[in-house]
Amino acid sequence: MSVGMSMAQHWPDRLWIVRHGESAGNVARAAAQAARQARIDIAERDVDVPLSPLGEAQSSSLGRWFAGLPAEERPEVLITSPYRRARQTAERIRAAGALAPSAGRLVVDERLREKEFGVLDRLTHHGIAEHYPDQLEFRRFLGKFYHRPPGGESWCDVILRLRSALNTISLHHGGRRVMIVGHQVVVLCLRYLLEGLTEEEILAIDREADVANCGLTEYAFDPGLEEDGGLVLRRYNFTVPLEREGTPTTREPPGGAPR
Repeated sequence: MSVGMSMAQHWPDRLWIVRHGESAGNVARAAAQAARQARIDIAERDVDVPLSPLGEAQSSSLGRWFAGLPAEERPEVLITSPYRRARQTAERIRAAGALAPSAGRLVVDERLREKEFGVLDRLTHHGIAEHYPDQLEFRRFLGKFYHRPPGGESWCDVILRLRSALNTISLHHGGRRVMIVGHQVVVLCLRYLLEGLTEEEILAIDREADVANCGLTEYAFDPGLEEDGGLVLRRYNFTVPLEREGTPTTREPPGGAPR
């Protein structure tokens, strides 16, 4: 291997991970949980659920915060989950002027999609207890990291596809500034991978607080980390861009369906 190849930076120079803005599904889930209903009243497939009006405002507020940075500090690459709420978030961030002038087209990567819930899809905690009490018992025994509902995914399954996504990002976008728009479990599982966390450590972070809609997680490249450098956490669940504009912040309601 040549000296030039051995010195190549494989990680992005900056990596931002954003949870999508509040969705119509988030609103419907909160209403169903508050009413102790078994099912979430929403017509679309999970992949087709759009942003709520507040989610649109959250996305634009975050985009304007990035637009206020110098051009050389803004994202150069924007990658999103294919789910409608994530794509709408990414598009609004871009429309607000958040990206560097050199940024290319929006990249859609299905590996960043939401965790799949299988037979538990559209059920609240009450609905799961009513229709699938055995799954609640399995989850209590295995823990959310390993529990895979029938037809769905565990956190480990999500992590497996995210390992591949990170490899692609490192291959094509080393040394660049990259933004990912995804989902709550995606944000947490990326933290698990990037920081080399254990099951206990990432679940402890998860218990502290849900990831806010349009909450920002930021990593910076450190050439002195390990043999070839690595990414260091700078911010997690950062919501100041929304708060500065008076845009309400939102999170999952307590007691919702297991993520």
